Amino acid sequence: TNYRRSRIEGGTYFFTVALADRSSTLLTDRIDVLGAAFRYAQARHPFASEAVVVLPDHLHALWILPPGDDDYSTRCG
Repeated sequence: TNYRRSRIEGGTYFFTVALADRSSTLLTDRIDVLGAAFRYAQARHPFASEAVVVLPDHLHALWILPPGDDDYSTRCG
């Protein structure tokens, strides 16, 4: 697939991540593990987390990358 994605250094990115099993409640059942994963990623690849909404089967996030950095896919991939 040939997607067009805007890459802006220091940009603000909104994304949604959904579980393959949309009937699962894993994200809210294991919110402690999810939080640890966010902290792990943020320590290694800095970003400012402006907002995160966690639902049982998916999450939405709004992150701001540091100046000079447009590599959002490393953080959420």
